Amino acid sequence: MARSPETFKAAQNIDVRIRHEVVAVDPKARRVRVVQLDSSREWWEPYDDLLIATGARPIVPKVPGHDAQGVLGVHTLESGLRARKALERLKPRHAVVVGGGYIGLEMAEAFLILGLDVRLIEKAPQVMATLDPDMAAFVADALRAKGVTLHLEESLEGFETKGGVLTAVVTDKGTYPAGIALLGLGVRPNTDLAAEAGIPLGVRGALRVDRRMATPIEGVWGAGDCAESFHLITGKPFYVALGTVANRHGRVAGTNIAGGRAMMSGVLGTAVTKICSLEVARTGLQERELQELGWDYVSETIESRTKAGYFPGSGPIHVKLLAEKRTGKILGGQIVGETGSAKRIDVVAAAIAGGLTAEAMSNLDLGYAPPFSPLWDPVIIAARVLSKKIGA
Repeated sequence: MARSPETFKAAQNIDVRIRHEVVAVDPKARRVRVVQLDSSREWWEPYDDLLIATGARPIVPKVPGHDAQGVLGVHTLESGLRARKALERLKPRHAVVVGGGYIGLEMAEAFLILGLDVRLIEKAPQVMATLDPDMAAFVADALRAKGVTLHLEESLEGFETKGGVLTAVVTDKGTYPAGIALLGLGVRPNTDLAAEAGIPLGVRGALRVDRRMATPIEGVWGAGDCAESFHLITGKPFYVALGTVANRHGRVAGTNIAGGRAMMSGVLGTAVTKICSLEVARTGLQERELQELGWDYVSETIESRTKAGYFPGSGPIHVKLLAEKRTGKILGGQIVGETGSAKRIDVVAAAIAGGLTAEAMSNLDLGYAPPFSPLWDPVIIAARVLSKKIGA
């Protein structure tokens, strides 16, 4: 929801100053250096408390041709509008997406809908690094079935141009024609301003904060995609750029700045997306992370249906659950399937937050009706099968 500065002032007495940029922070004097962009006027603005919520910036590799017309990044509404205008102006026939994460896959689908020939370049051996390889394979198969040409384990080396306009994408394994290229290589915390002011950084260069969202500098707070979080399972500092997490950050920081008491309980990186007809969801820890931690775990993947098998619109769904072998506590979950699959991940996230074991999860009293699920919901089936491995 976009609101004007006038609305903020009238409804909440908040003085919103657009077209103003903070170019320096002086934590010792508790002030920020402000530039009014339209007039270039500068001054120091004092503060009692400073909340840094500068978000994240897309990763743009400095390869040849990265600034050519037709090379795009999509991370804000405004950048999405620019991408749409570029498509209308350049009228490309071939699109290349660099990066197989959420944005990359969603933009590959958008290009398909617009009738473009689509290739996707990914340096890793799989798309969607937030999934385990076996679950990511379902996503890759769906992309290929829809017409996306996947180039896995290929690295971007540059862009060929003509008159400053993109003509091809170059990797370590080939050169591919492209009238448009979308960079979906992820984001990094936008913390340069904070670092220059001596405000400590943590995981992946994000603002180091405690569970109140306070930085180690008195009176300075951090929230959103520029700040780190704490993982609910490991308790360790953790960075994830998700709107749900950013909103929780802001609520906690704002409550504490205003004199209240609030704490971040931790995050699981719960996320959902849709690629063509396929829904994808994940929460908690992956096998790779559990192996790095040295934890003894068990996993189970089942295939079921999104609705009762005889009901119109029923489709396949794959559910993978991970649990601690000794205690049986659920540690992670991933879901890939047809319409009606993704939001089932919320049950898994709630089970992790509640410390449920696979057996306890298998006994949850979930709702049933043929238009919504089989008699035994797929997450219940997965938990029941997984529970047989606990302690074995």
